[in-house]
Parts: sequence; C-alpha cells; structure tokens
Amino acid sequence: MTIRAATSADLEAIMAIENASFPSDAWSSASMAAELSNEYSYYLVYDDAGAIVGYAGLRSIPGGSDADIQTIALDTAHRGKGRGRALLRALLAEASARRAREVFLEVRADNPAAEALYVSEGFTELGRRPRYYQPDDVDAIVMRLDLRRWVERVGACAEEGTA
Repeated sequence: MTIRAATSADLEAIMAIENASFPSDAWSSASMAAELSNEYSYYLVYDDAGAIVGYAGLRSIPGGSDADIQTIALDTAHRGKGRGRALLRALLAEASARRAREVFLEVRADNPAAEALYVSEGFTELGRRPRYYQPDDVDAIVMRLDLRRWVERVGACAEEGTA
C-alpha cells in the first residue's frame, strides 16, 4: 500500500468512498473534480495495488499562515488500521512544507473516532457550528492544530523511535 498524489483518474474511486462514507452529505462529483484540479488543493489517495481505499485533501495557499483539512475518508474495510492517521500526517507534512503555522478542520460531532484521531495528533476544539451538517442536523466541531508544535513533537518522536 502506498500514499500518492490523487489525479483526475482517481475521481470515480474517490467518489465511491465519498458516497459510502457520507451518504447524506457527500460532495458532488463536480465539486470533487474541482478540488482535485484546484491549484491550492493537495489531495492524496491510499492505493492498494491499484485499488483506491482512502483519500484525503488539504487546502492552503502556499506561503499562507494557515491550511484546512478538507476531508479524509477510508473504505470501511480499511478503517482502524492507521491509514487515516497516515493520510492526516501526510497532509500535515504538506501544510508544513507550505509554511502554514496552523491547520483547521471541521469534524462531525457524531464521529468520535475521527475526533479522537485529531485530538491524538494535537488538534484542540475551538468551538461548534450548530446543525452544520445537513440534512442530518449534526454539529461541526471546529478544531485547530498549532503546526509548529506538531512538527516539533513528531520530529522528537521520530528521533526516539516512537512516532
């Protein structure tokens, strides 16, 4: 399995995971295609011998002070195996390379596994957006990461062999 840059050829596989992961509020194929081709977006796929089993996206303006995690999703059979963390860390490394100092995201309040992943990487809750996810009326938890601290922590863990 490898993580690689997403291309427009991956759109169909990405959309299959998108629709399965977010049945009531999935992005449209046109919106995802626009994201994949946007100069400020950085999308990755988790490729298992030619089968796309996950994807993730970042939005940032190179040289800007912040970045946004747009999405992370995995095929159901590939969840809980560290692949979401690997995708998240790859996005955070790219945000750091783009010189962002902070990374923001929204996560559904009814997705404790995703929230726990983000907290474990150092994200903290800034607030909530009531009923943000429609049509489900689910709150969004707005989270922020001090990217410089994350880079220091991950670098220190790598040196100790505990990353």
